[in-house]
Amino acid sequence: MKVIVTGGAGFIGSTLVKKIIKDLGYEVLVIDCLNYASQIDALATLRDNSLFSFSEIDIADESNIKKAFFEYKPDYVFNLAAETHVDRSIDSPEPFIKTNIIGTYILLSVALEYWQGLNNNRKKSFRFIQISTDEVFGDLEIDDAPFDEFSRYDPSSPYSASKASSDHLVKAWNRTYNLPVIITNCSNNYGPFQF
Repeated sequence: MKVIVTGGAGFIGSTLVKKIIKDLGYEVLVIDCLNYASQIDALATLRDNSLFSFSEIDIADESNIKKAFFEYKPDYVFNLAAETHVDRSIDSPEPFIKTNIIGTYILLSVALEYWQGLNNNRKKSFRFIQISTDEVFGDLEIDDAPFDEFSRYDPSSPYSASKASSDHLVKAWNRTYNLPVIITNCSNNYGPFQF
């Protein structure tokens, strides 16, 4: 199996990449633009691993994303590439729009074209997995019930609005084009190589 992980040099992405290679023995291509929140050093232990490869590409770079998909031929795509942090989005929302919305749109468009060209067996097993955030659901008061997968979207910052937008695009590509997708909405994560 072959997996593309966008944002794979971030702290969540790098942990996922290591787990996929170590526990599953799948080949992984990391696509990351190496911005402020990612570190190639997070993947240093994989440098000589034959299952690991890396491409420094911005997910909004359509021609290079297309080249990566069609040359690598993934079975799964995990989209962890995102501009993050609420305060940063308030100070400068444009990068959030470019990466989280436009970048996700480009990934979906390329994934759809790629998926449509697969044979039936590979088509059935292919998945586009969108890693989102609980912040798309808005804010909770202390006595509110926790969010779940049926909570309505109510973003309250440029960051959460851009992630909600990207989730809606993923849902639309599934409903309109039948692209097989999964969306996860995790809450705060902590770990090695965290910005």
